[in-house]
Amino acid sequence: MLQLSYVLDDFSNQVMMGKIMIQVKKEGIILEKTTLGFENEGVLNPAVMKEDTFIHIFYRAVSKGNYSSIGYCKFNHNHTLEERFDSPILFPQFDYESKGIEDPRIVKIDDLYYLTYTAYDGINALGALATSTDLKHWEKQGVIVPQICYDEFSRLAGSKGSVNEKYLRYNEHEQIHEKQGKKVLIWDKNLIFFPRKINGKLCFLHRIKPDIQIVSINNLEELTTHFWQNYFLHLDENIAIAPKYAHEVSYIGGGCPPIETAEGWLIIYHGVQDSLKGYVYSACAALLDLENPQIEIARLPYPLFEPEKGWELKGEVNNVCFPTGTALFDDTLFIYYGAADERIAYASVSISALLKELLLNPKENEK
Repeated sequence: MLQLSYVLDDFSNQVMMGKIMIQVKKEGIILEKTTLGFENEGVLNPAVMKEDTFIHIFYRAVSKGNYSSIGYCKFNHNHTLEERFDSPILFPQFDYESKGIEDPRIVKIDDLYYLTYTAYDGINALGALATSTDLKHWEKQGVIVPQICYDEFSRLAGSKGSVNEKYLRYNEHEQIHEKQGKKVLIWDKNLIFFPRKINGKLCFLHRIKPDIQIVSINNLEELTTHFWQNYFLHLDENIAIAPKYAHEVSYIGGGCPPIETAEGWLIIYHGVQDSLKGYVYSACAALLDLENPQIEIARLPYPLFEPEKGWELKGEVNNVCFPTGTALFDDTLFIYYGAADERIAYASVSISALLKELLLNPKENEK
């Protein structure tokens, strides 16, 4: 756990809403597409695992037809490329992921690596899991998020009162219940585990638009149909972060795996705002309680960083900074992100300064 020692006693430096106080350095592009068939359309949204002085990156690789697999490369501490595979390390093998494996994240819990990703079958996009003991050989565990249609979700979530109308807007799928012989389900993406058990339980974030939800379980076998039905009956109790500020007003989603600090779980997530130039994806930051991460401690009232460089403004999807992994070297936190859905870039920030700034923006908790 990162230990910090400072006293927050100078409230004259309170941040003005919308004025960026944190100094974030855009380091530039770190990985681009190649002419190889599995990644000739784009590379983006990487899972990152720092081990010793090396940075392992598992990235979404896109081929023609928007067909995604997972590529692999390794950098040293100076961000010099040491190794890059010429074929995917993970690729679609089952029906639930037949049209692509997308947007991986990775953590290590005890001696096991958990790599989560979005499995796309051409109709539904759902969070799935693969595990490994060595980062080389992976065992797919299948889809672990709920497989539920909107009507059932709406009945369960609305049993205690009205549901946020954005759940309807983003998840009703124009009232289409079946497509190409498959049930149309609620899309549940951005599946991200916490890097250790909390009070003896596995915890993970997931996202049904517009909010980020949280799950706490003893083991994966608990994730039954009955579990999810009961979960949605109490949906309001399982929302970790909801949109609040202008830069995230449309919807939000999990980004990088949570980072444990003495002040709480540092959450780097993405916020989306609908604008005249379309959706704008920004990197955002919040702090959750260490022992009860359903409690939000603090949140930046402005983006941590947003699209401003050419490689973020123009690409396969314009105006996108989509953070998905981090590596911490001393006080410097490197944040890796998909830039305009076409390339991978990274930024750096002082983690102590970021935590200090977050604590100047506390939340009055209602939970």
